Amino acid sequence: MALTKIQRRHRIKNRIRKVVSGTAAKPRLSVFRSNKEISAQLIDDVAGVTIASTSSLKLKDAKGTKIEVATAVGKDLAAKASKAGVDTVAFDRNGYLYHGRVKALADGAREEGLKF
Repeated sequence: MALTKIQRRHRIKNRIRKVVSGTAAKPRLSVFRSNKEISAQLIDDVAGVTIASTSSLKLKDAKGTKIEVATAVGKDLAAKASKAGVDTVAFDRNGYLYHGRVKALADGAREEGLKF
């Protein structure tokens, strides 16, 4: 029986999450991508808390293509991370391919000084 697209992504996501985990010093940068929007958050898995989060819904000034908006979300998250005292993260692509909007978000975060 063939897997659906969502089942395949969840299988990949579980494989990634076995390895990638966040701590207070090095939180996990988790990306969620829908058809229209993109969001990201920094998660401390040990304490079970979200350190910082942002999404394209919260950024009203971000205009342009979806890739340009994803870059703006990455830059905004990196700015929030620096305010929270975080400079290195573990990137969790959440089962999505590291391509397009996911890559643009990561590049935007790196431009603002986040290391991963």
